[in-house]
Amino acid sequence: MTTSEAVYDALKGVIDPELGESIVDLGMVSSVAISESGVAEVGIALTIAQCPMRGFIEGETARKIRALPGITDVNIITSAMTSRQRAELMSGARLRARENAQPTKIHPTTRVVAVSSGKGGVGKSTVSANLAVAMADHGFQVGLLDADIWGFSIPRMMGSDARLEADDETKLITPAVIQGIKVVSTGLIIESEETALMWRGLMLSKALEQFLLQVDWGTLDYLVIDMPPGTGDIQMALSRLLPQAEMVVVTTPQKAAQKVAVRVADMARRSHMPVVGVIENMSSFTCDHGHEYQLFGSGGGAELSHQLSVPLLSQVPLDPEVVAGGDGGQPVTRAMPSNPAAIAFQQAAAAIIKLLPPVEEEGCTGRLAKLLEQLAATGDVPPVLAANN
Repeated sequence: MTTSEAVYDALKGVIDPELGESIVDLGMVSSVAISESGVAEVGIALTIAQCPMRGFIEGETARKIRALPGITDVNIITSAMTSRQRAELMSGARLRARENAQPTKIHPTTRVVAVSSGKGGVGKSTVSANLAVAMADHGFQVGLLDADIWGFSIPRMMGSDARLEADDETKLITPAVIQGIKVVSTGLIIESEETALMWRGLMLSKALEQFLLQVDWGTLDYLVIDMPPGTGDIQMALSRLLPQAEMVVVTTPQKAAQKVAVRVADMARRSHMPVVGVIENMSSFTCDHGHEYQLFGSGGGAELSHQLSVPLLSQVPLDPEVVAGGDGGQPVTRAMPSNPAAIAFQQAAAAIIKLLPPVEEEGCTGRLAKLLEQLAATGDVPPVLAANN
């Protein structure tokens, strides 16, 4: 049975998009109660009653809690802070912002999509590259991080042999811009694609930290992360460094792959990382005569999505054009947008965008801060607010 402490821990991953801190640390979680039947009731104190960010905060809160074992439903009760509570929140947030630098170069408003799998060989990197391209084609600013440190393949799939360089002034690494997408990979650092990286354990997580702490990602709507297979050091480091990360699980129709994929989803939930949905890759093959073959079995993606209680985002057919596009550095989603596999990738990207819409920059907290500044300039702000603002 999930405890109240576990709920508070999970809600530390709900980040206020403007202040860059969790709603727990900001004191916005006013109460937590769990019934014997597994219904969680959570009180959320918003800065103002008609907060534009209310839907976002409620949605993120509900999804984080539903990822916990034993939770059957979530009821969220919202209320408005008092003027003193708002003043204390703003004062404390500004003080912490001055004292604590942003932990990573990924802005809190960036949606982070970790494309994961329980095992290798299911086409996770292909899915990552095509999702990134499809999201960019929607007009969003997209980053693509190849976190499969020694199994990198994103540079080849995106068609670039560029090299990452550091800015002389900021000393930050500048991502390579490939097909309109900011790309970072160890494959853009080493001498050649054939070079073997003999890294293990701590070195892997340190490499991920460098890509998140020392890369000038700039403003991104979405960051797609191509994760290594399994549940190792990189996965644990990601959940620690990017609490706003969400997971998309890739599997094939084969039951063996589906059973293994459950493990990576279990790891995500234990790390309070919500699973957005499932993508079934290499779903079927249709020959030139129109006959469809289930080369890798059937039903694995649907069964996994049902088991995880998340949507099946798309079923991507097995198509030679996908392989050719990956080897030639031209993701099929952009090279052949009418291809059935490309359409499936586009559907998956559209579903993710709908489930994880871009966060509005200007919300209730920002508007409150501007209002307090305006009142202070005119001398109309109450003394308690002026003292704490």
